[in-house]
Amino acid sequence: MNVSITPSSVEGTARAPPSKSYTHRAILAAGYADRATVRDALWSADTQATAGAVERFSGDVERADDGTLEIDGFDGRPAVPADVINCENSGTTMRLVTAAAALADGTSVLTGDESLRSRPQGPLLEAVSDLGGEAYSTRRNGQAPLVVTGPISGGEVSIPGDVSSQYITALLMAGAVTDEGIEIDLETDLKSAPYVDITLEVLEDFGVEARKTDAGFAVDGGQSYAPAGGEYAVPGDFSSISYPLAAGAIAGDNDEGVRIEGANPSAQGDTAIVDIVDRMGADVEWDREAGVIDVSSAPLTGIEVGVEDTPDLLPTIATLGAVADGDTHITDAEHVRYKETDRVSAMADELGKLGVVTTEEHDSLTIHGGESTLEGATVSGRGDHRIIMALALAGLVADGETIIEGADHVDVSFPGFFGLLEDLGVSLERR
Repeated sequence: MNVSITPSSVEGTARAPPSKSYTHRAILAAGYADRATVRDALWSADTQATAGAVERFSGDVERADDGTLEIDGFDGRPAVPADVINCENSGTTMRLVTAAAALADGTSVLTGDESLRSRPQGPLLEAVSDLGGEAYSTRRNGQAPLVVTGPISGGEVSIPGDVSSQYITALLMAGAVTDEGIEIDLETDLKSAPYVDITLEVLEDFGVEARKTDAGFAVDGGQSYAPAGGEYAVPGDFSSISYPLAAGAIAGDNDEGVRIEGANPSAQGDTAIVDIVDRMGADVEWDREAGVIDVSSAPLTGIEVGVEDTPDLLPTIATLGAVADGDTHITDAEHVRYKETDRVSAMADELGKLGVVTTEEHDSLTIHGGESTLEGATVSGRGDHRIIMALALAGLVADGETIIEGADHVDVSFPGFFGLLEDLGVSLERR
């Protein structure tokens, strides 16, 4: 599907979709349990891949009409899958499930689409091997397809912290149901640290105790997953909130603007987007107690912002920078190159088609908003949901028609994204 967008102002109320990060963890945590109910879950292509993996491990996931997930888990002991586990385009699924597969008494095979098969998994495979399992890439390059054989019983392992925080999440979740538990020593500073905070929060809500240590993280073995009352509710997603928030900042009606509901505080690092938009000069107020953000447009000014802990925000910040006066310098971005696509280069290239001047370096991206004039053009979504949504924001203020190719990939995290834009008054056409 291609989507065309013409310049539009936005106003109205948007509801934050459930968090993809929390939903992944909650579905797998419920899989580790005997049985659990997950409410307010995001049902997207990525989270469905995680649900499918739970079923491959002998669990069962039933989705009710109201979106509630009733999950019969594998109670800490995943069965050996009868077929390959297809993680589709979901890196989170592949990493979390790799560690779960290492608990099974036999061999599991994991694969995914072309994009996922290009993403690094090597450090996690080495960690599983160091813990007594067997894990390797069929192509011997640290990339899927992966072959994982268990069971592991736990132990101590060292792993880099600057490639993906999902390695740590995977090991902590699996470690709780090993005999010995797992101690993780970080070889490098941890990037995307708030995502591990999310993991610790979800684990606690499921009755599992894990902790930070001087060297990294640890979780005791022999624990059971069981949320209080048998239920867990997924909070709103600030990665997704960044899009209606940025839309209001660059195209929000000055009288009405955009109100975002469901913006309750949580451990998500991407809550930083509220401060970023405020620093750039938008008119924004966040009532944390009510979980409501109000935002309207104002002249924006470029800033410097690091994305070491918030890699998913880079595309949104880049688009804000394209509209702002002066330079927006996005730093600590090397790990953003290892997402669904190289998001640093993707945003530089696609914004360039719209007339935006950028400077790309290995670990940074600078958007020269003062030297740029946004002009409508045909751009590629690169098979990446966050690139698509960020480019759609640019289309709100670009002169003329902006056509985004492959726009259906928003289903990975925000299936109702274009409908939400229409509800806010955006003129768009699906082709």
